[in-house]
Amino acid sequence: MRLSLYENHRFVLYAPFYAAHATGAYSTEGLTVELSRSPGMGLAEQALLYGAVDVLWVGPMRVMRHHDENPGSPLVCFAEIVCRDPFSIIGRYPKPDFRPTDLAYARFATVSEVPTPWLCLQHDLRQAGVNPARLNRVSDRNMPDNLSALREGQLDAAQLFEPFVEEALASNIGHLWYAADSRGRTTYTAFITTRQRLKTDPEPLLRMVRAIFQSQRWIYMEPSQAIAAAVGSFFPALDRYVLAHAIDRYKAHLVWGSDPVLPEDGFNRLQGCLLSSGFIRRPASYEECVDNTLAREVIAGRMDCSAM
Repeated sequence: MRLSLYENHRFVLYAPFYAAHATGAYSTEGLTVELSRSPGMGLAEQALLYGAVDVLWVGPMRVMRHHDENPGSPLVCFAEIVCRDPFSIIGRYPKPDFRPTDLAYARFATVSEVPTPWLCLQHDLRQAGVNPARLNRVSDRNMPDNLSALREGQLDAAQLFEPFVEEALASNIGHLWYAADSRGRTTYTAFITTRQRLKTDPEPLLRMVRAIFQSQRWIYMEPSQAIAAAVGSFFPALDRYVLAHAIDRYKAHLVWGSDPVLPEDGFNRLQGCLLSSGFIRRPASYEECVDNTLAREVIAGRMDCSAM
């Protein structure tokens, strides 16, 4: 069996996806998953609707946006992998008593590569009584540039994720002010397909979910050095020591789910952020955007096997 899958960026955050390839989890399921680069927001969703690709891995925010713009959208999340916000705020000096209100007095850089971290952080700021529009915010530079600016003293703080957090902390460029995973479950990355595909041809998707569940379990059972060795070929330019410590931090902060079910509380938290920012105009229901049928079947099958 074959599935075509669009890869949404090449980030350490997506280590469980790469582990499914590297450890042979897909091949064990008799499944060949053809990985190719996504054409980007909007275009990838259209390719899925037209049948040019079988599955995407993207932020569920894109499913919510599609439902907002296209009532009755057939796009649906069927397995969650990244379940907490992986971004952190790194400051030039220690600030153990950090509060979101502190950003009102800082020259602060946010992420330009993807929209979700700022959409979520601006909601945190509003809840803390800070108007995000009034920040002295740099919004048009990438994370490597912001890390350099932090090193050179051009910023007080920057919003980063791995491996840039590990690089900043290990080299004493900065200090951890805030880890957004402390917000709680905030659904961040999932497998996406159409409801029609789930209905008419579920078997390959079931095997995909079974493989990713095996990868999720493997990630939490194996030492980070072994995980880095397995997925390191996907990051040839990244030092294995940095990669292992980045993976270790994600594991410690429970950024990756331990099973593929996408829960309603994580969905609602993300949707609240998107509504707060105006990224979507109206809420979509959890039932419209999420189908956990295959995920629950896989978990139930695992439990049945364990009981034998």
